[in-house]
Amino acid sequence: MATQVLPAEQTTTRFLWLDLTRQCQLECKHCFNESGPSGTHGSMSRENWISSLDQAAVHDVKYVQFIGGEPTMHPDFAELVDHALNIGMSTEVYSNLVHVSPKHWELFRREGCSIATSYYAAQAGAHNAMTKRRSHARTRTNIEKAVQLGIPLRAGIVGDSEQQIAEARRDLESLGVTRIGVDHVRPFGRAAHNQIPRMADLCGACGSGAASIGPDGEVSPCCFSTWIKAGNVRDTSLAAILNGNAMAEATEAIRVTAWGKQCSPDKQSQPNQPCQPDCVPKNPCDPRCEPNSACRPGTPSTECRPRN
Repeated sequence: MATQVLPAEQTTTRFLWLDLTRQCQLECKHCFNESGPSGTHGSMSRENWISSLDQAAVHDVKYVQFIGGEPTMHPDFAELVDHALNIGMSTEVYSNLVHVSPKHWELFRREGCSIATSYYAAQAGAHNAMTKRRSHARTRTNIEKAVQLGIPLRAGIVGDSEQQIAEARRDLESLGVTRIGVDHVRPFGRAAHNQIPRMADLCGACGSGAASIGPDGEVSPCCFSTWIKAGNVRDTSLAAILNGNAMAEATEAIRVTAWGKQCSPDKQSQPNQPCQPDCVPKNPCDPRCEPNSACRPGTPSTECRPRN
């Protein structure tokens, strides 16, 4: 069956990951895009990012999430977040919260801005073993400060030890964090242990109302599927990419691989078929879809395969 492609002037995408950089102070064992201290900011210029935001706003993208690497390390980070907020986008910054400058605290307190972070363990040793740096104390202190400042904050616990997850949850709750998700380590990047990435390991909602722009300008169905390239915003309009054949075919292939041929975003799951998140028909990455918005890093795990 042929995949329907929308005219270039229309788009159903409502959420974008802006993957600013591969640079990060940490070198987490499970990092899905292998970021670290030797990472670069890629080939996207300030003007490229501003243009992408403007195009997204024109085509009714409502939500953006700045990720990396550590997005705050990008030289244009503050200006880009400021611009997203100024053009009316709900904006989340996914940061390790190892270092937050006074300027960034002020930015995070702006209307429409929120932050998210990963938290691996209540014990410093276990947390630091994951990040490969002595990061626990700084991240925990800044989580506490964000709560005290009234900044909307979401914390994701990533791991496979039920005891460690439970302890981390209690620790976060003691700091006043109320939005806490749990996710397993996903088999991409460093966690893939040099294995080729597979569509079967994606949640299936990739590209359904969402897309990711990488540091090189390449657009993919989500931040976990960056090996699937649908076009580059440095030489093609964002709407043309989002509604082009490459994106449509990739989205359909991912969906069929994860859910089966009978499962589509406009149908409810049937018995004996792979299930789908209830929020997929609306917008799989809309924060209001929690707790089943499994396509975002650190969110609660989905009830659908292959997450559980």
